[in-house]
Amino acid sequence: MKRYLVLEDGNVFEGEAFGSSHITTGEVVFSTGMTGYQEAITDQSYADQILVFTNPLIGNYGVNLDDYESLQPKCRGVVCRELARYASNWRKQDTLDHFLKQNHIPGISGIDTRRLTKIIREHGTMKGCLVNSIEDKEHTIEQLRATVLTDQLVDMVSTKQPYPNPGTERNVIVVDFGAKHSILRELAKRNCNTIVMPYTVTAEEILQLHPDGVLLSNGPGDPKSLPQAIKMIQGIMGKVPIMGVCLGHQLMSLANGADTFKMKFGHRGFNHPVREIATGEIAFTSQNHGYAVDPESLKGTDLMPTHVEINDGTIEGVRHRKYPAFSTQFHPDAAPGPHDAVSLYDDFMQMIDKRKGEQDD
Repeated sequence: MKRYLVLEDGNVFEGEAFGSSHITTGEVVFSTGMTGYQEAITDQSYADQILVFTNPLIGNYGVNLDDYESLQPKCRGVVCRELARYASNWRKQDTLDHFLKQNHIPGISGIDTRRLTKIIREHGTMKGCLVNSIEDKEHTIEQLRATVLTDQLVDMVSTKQPYPNPGTERNVIVVDFGAKHSILRELAKRNCNTIVMPYTVTAEEILQLHPDGVLLSNGPGDPKSLPQAIKMIQGIMGKVPIMGVCLGHQLMSLANGADTFKMKFGHRGFNHPVREIATGEIAFTSQNHGYAVDPESLKGTDLMPTHVEINDGTIEGVRHRKYPAFSTQFHPDAAPGPHDAVSLYDDFMQMIDKRKGEQDD
């Protein structure tokens, strides 16, 4: 069956339909990952976005329970050059086509994803829609341009009720702005007794639980749309060790007086090189964000930059000069990889232990 990807600039791509038959609209973005399509599709940071894969083939190893980053993905669509006709892997439990049908996510294959990616890189991310017919092209484009995308994305993906991820050692609260399961996996590997809280949690509610540390998770959208979360972070800053990831990094920066901006086409993929300023060491990282911290805005704050992206020089990490708090724009949990920066979770554990030791003294 034919399917069409329509962009708000008037470009139309014709391809073959797979996944759900739903008509959908979202922000069109691209991921440069060579693998990990299941992790990307189920990453809640892609909420309300139509995800373009630059790797020419996806679906070849199917879908399995181990690689979910959320059980209810909220991305709006999947675009690829070729969908594998047959999935073969010893872990495979489902096909990508059937998985997308179950989750009401439409897909389109057989289009020139290189041309599409160049358009996004040149003109920036833009609205797009997946439709099953294009009898009235101009009307479809007009409707698309008139569509207003929601900015309440975190409310769409955050848990509504607190829930535990039990462990036996450090007590850690994860504030869920769209948290990936891999964050919980890394905390579980370190025997953390974790409680996942909704994004609406207040500083008072967090401090009442006497946590050893707080992790601010990844998530979708503009960090400035979450003023209550910024206020919460200001309320716990200096009172408990903090680690921020992706959106959590942006929110921690805003809470300490820095500013953020929307990038032209963002960083999305699993191959972004990042330099640690103190050591000069390079790590290849997993990233998924359309906003970044303004480096000039860090001047005069208590935040010092710790990591930068090699390709464009954007800020990839900050650390507080006075309090036990740091954050990274990239995902140290690195699902599906690479795992160059996973030791930052160990740094968070050491920060917690040092703080507990000081309190015991």
